Amino acid sequence: MAPGYHRLGEVPSKRHVAFRAPNGGLYAEEVAGLEGFGGRYSILYHRFAPTRVMKVAEVDPVPAAPAPAAESTLRHHLLRTAGRLAEADQDGELDGDELAGRRWLLFNADVRLALSAFGPGPGRLCRNGGSDEIHFVHHGGGRLESTYGLLEYRAGDYVVIPKGTTYRFVPSSGGNRHFIVETPGAVRLPRRYQNAEGQLLEHAPYWERDFRRPTEVVANDDPTPTDVWVRVGDRAAVYTLDHNPLDVVGWDGHLYPYAFSIHDFEPITGRQHQPPPVHQTFELDGAVICSFCPRRLDDGPDVVTAPYNHANLDSDEVLYYVDGSFFSRRGIESGALTWHPKGIPHGPAPGVAEASIGKTHTDELAVMVDTFRPLTLAAGAEAFDDGAYPTSWLPD
Repeated sequence: MAPGYHRLGEVPSKRHVAFRAPNGGLYAEEVAGLEGFGGRYSILYHRFAPTRVMKVAEVDPVPAAPAPAAESTLRHHLLRTAGRLAEADQDGELDGDELAGRRWLLFNADVRLALSAFGPGPGRLCRNGGSDEIHFVHHGGGRLESTYGLLEYRAGDYVVIPKGTTYRFVPSSGGNRHFIVETPGAVRLPRRYQNAEGQLLEHAPYWERDFRRPTEVVANDDPTPTDVWVRVGDRAAVYTLDHNPLDVVGWDGHLYPYAFSIHDFEPITGRQHQPPPVHQTFELDGAVICSFCPRRLDDGPDVVTAPYNHANLDSDEVLYYVDGSFFSRRGIESGALTWHPKGIPHGPAPGVAEASIGKTHTDELAVMVDTFRPLTLAAGAEAFDDGAYPTSWLPD
């Protein structure tokens, strides 16, 4: 689900009735919906019909489909991405937009994980027709412009963009760095956080008011031919419309982009160590996303507050390190990413369990993605891989 019904701009009093522009012409109604006609949907009203296509040109997808890495040993991985992307920024390689800046890291049939580092300036208009996208904004900020209107975003935000949305990122200044999850399924708030009517419950770690929705429609009345880069799966094409597609004068419904700040997630703690499901933020088909935030640690007598050794027998675990002190591991910097495949134990670094007894707080900030089907390392991630990581649990 999205965080509730929303309405923006001008809409008629009923669905599928004549809704006219000031010049007397009909606005073009569009229903954007999931699961055929059985899922969430919104109804948008365009100045120009969204089907007014002048030409279609097939192109290589940007980014290209992820290819598997040459090295395929079953082992734990640590991807040190921060340094390489910082070098690219200094060398002026990040002048492109968000789509051009994507680098695939891991993938399976349910999700694709990427990092994107990109420079200032409006990006190209694009449309992912086959996957929902979650952008975790590690650095930077700006404005998402879409057919649903304007949505401001800032560092720490999850920006959720439903499939079929025409959009572009417009950074406010400097560069952006996004950790991205693409899924051909849907992004939902966990069902256990909701009552039978879909309202978030009192014990949920966030509330409807924490979610930010588009604030105003763009309502472009521009007949200039405009390109939109459309991707579905591993195929792409450039559609040239006879108008700017950000022309919606109003819409309403339950399907739209929104932003949620990781800083608004309310951690759940207890006397004993709390397992990762208490940190769950989103659920996907075949995966979950969790937020590890600064919080009070478990306060029972003699409790080991560090995570215990575990083997993830039914899921691969990916942890993207955002900020703070990551007390369960050593030698991990902001922007690093660990991948622990299912079936192989991992846990706290040597000495961390003992040192964690009596620890009262942690200031770590991280995003976790657990997938229920095995992941594959992408070829583009090999340059970041620290081959010594599997032996990092040996005593000092």
